[in-house]
Amino acid sequence: MEERGLRVAKTDKAFFSKISTTISKLLIPTKIGINGMLITLKRNNVLKNYETTVNNKDELKEEQNQKKYEDAFILYLESIDKYVMDSIYKKVRSKTATAFEEEALSRYYAVIHLKETQYLEYKFRKQKYLLDLDYMCLKNDNKDKQLAKYSSFYASKMNGIYKGILKNYSVQLADKMSANLLDKNEIYDNIFETLEDYISNILPIKIKLEGKENYKEILSENEKVESFLAGKLDTRDQIEKKMYLLAISRKLFTHSVPLVVAEQCYEKLLEETRELITTSKVELKKEKAYKLLINLIEEYNVRLLSTKIYWENPQERESYKKFWDEYKEIDKENEEGQVQKEILFIKKEIEKLQDNEQNRKIIKFYKEKLVEYGVLRLFKNKYKTVVKHYMKKAVRV
Repeated sequence: MEERGLRVAKTDKAFFSKISTTISKLLIPTKIGINGMLITLKRNNVLKNYETTVNNKDELKEEQNQKKYEDAFILYLESIDKYVMDSIYKKVRSKTATAFEEEALSRYYAVIHLKETQYLEYKFRKQKYLLDLDYMCLKNDNKDKQLAKYSSFYASKMNGIYKGILKNYSVQLADKMSANLLDKNEIYDNIFETLEDYISNILPIKIKLEGKENYKEILSENEKVESFLAGKLDTRDQIEKKMYLLAISRKLFTHSVPLVVAEQCYEKLLEETRELITTSKVELKKEKAYKLLINLIEEYNVRLLSTKIYWENPQERESYKKFWDEYKEIDKENEEGQVQKEILFIKKEIEKLQDNEQNRKIIKFYKEKLVEYGVLRLFKNKYKTVVKHYMKKAVRV
């Protein structure tokens, strides 16, 4: 009887489990409908408050309008969050979810995981995730009228969120100066991934809304980044893409990625390129990496260091002033000028790296380049053996 009773219990449990699954499947469309209506109401409310805030000309009502807008935004995000938990989660659990919904839930848990260790990043990432989700839903449902109205608000909010994420990474990088290399490398990767994400997904919307004229200073770099977004990239391509991302960041995220952090990012790319040169066994790859290095040095010195006002080390400042004066005197429009520029860069690199024994391979490569350009002379090591003859001297006894 005991054994039979256990069997009945197991059967009943399986039966109720099946019933629960069936009921969930029946209830899901209703919940999606309710949540969808709720999100639409909250979305319309936040858009209304956003437009009031943007178009507000009454300074006395500015604070009041801003408060209403922020409250509406919180309620709007909560409605999307409820949609994720009530609808997507149950659809994934009941195995009726689409690939898009499964990915959405996976990304949701990846964001939630940050809460315990990186609360500030979690706060920004969750807002970004929920806004992305609603934007993609509107886009997938071909709701063009709603999407057109939503885009301005979405781009504005996302711009602030990305700035917050990048600023948080910049603070982490400054705090982890004495941390191990793996932590720093992860932060560098996060900065570049965030910049790429912004340029791929948000910048096109802002250009469409505000016009190309407002972004003409970065359009050429943006086109170069876009050329690297398709296909498989090798190490050199990855470094070059990051170089263009940094160039754009100097225009779009000056305060979120401050000069001191951008300087560290350039130094990181220079290190990676030097290593690529010394480890490449194919001569063609080595030469391509060298050309990239020259471009990186120019970007670093012209776009960044030339704007640097405060220098901790006065000697470095004087050294750079001397370098900058020499750089400005070079006529870079002709081939001879390009060679002179390379020689100047190589000499600067040798001066910078010569005190570290670990840099001996790249310094050797630089010196070979200077020999090639006729700046240094190569003396072959010659030696000869001298045979000494000893002569016995007679001694009178």
